[in-house]
Amino acid sequence: MKNFAGRPKILCPADVISYDMRMNVTDEDLALAAAGGDAAAFEALLSRNYDRLFGLCFRLTGNRAEAEDLTQDICAALPSKLAGFRGEARVTTWLYRVALNAAVDRRRKASRYARAMEGWGDWELGRQSAIAEEQQDVAWLHAAMRHLSDTLRDTLVLVLEGLSHAEAADILGVPEGTVGWRVAEARKRLRELKEKEEVQ
Repeated sequence: MKNFAGRPKILCPADVISYDMRMNVTDEDLALAAAGGDAAAFEALLSRNYDRLFGLCFRLTGNRAEAEDLTQDICAALPSKLAGFRGEARVTTWLYRVALNAAVDRRRKASRYARAMEGWGDWELGRQSAIAEEQQDVAWLHAAMRHLSDTLRDTLVLVLEGLSHAEAADILGVPEGTVGWRVAEARKRLRELKEKEEVQ
């Protein structure tokens, strides 16, 4: 069994080595083994979940470059965070909670930085320019969700990822009924935005 030594190498799916029992071991088993210092288990776990994690980060940020940075930050922090994994929740749910917390922290830092900058207008123009350069095949939903508040967007993303309202409520730390209300409100606002665009 190999132990982590210092800062781990950030891996992409193509870099990940094979894990002998990979097809016979659950994500939860891999996470528990990785929590004990098994580097091969960590790499296999990351290989299985990297694309899903990146997809979630992309939907939370709406920007591919930001999503790549956020995903790499999460991967770098996972070995230490896994030390606290006890298998009490599904690995997917646990990873989503880690990703959501990282996204919220990143937004807060970006917000503080933006307020501190004298040239906020230039920063905003640059941000809009970056949005305009996004790949043309980005779905309308991704762009439209930018008009939602952070709480509505985060909640809708989790539900669209296939989590139940109960699982999303656990990650967000709110009652299950609140998740249902947020999803309904988000869908209502997206419909209104779509109708407005069609009139113009």
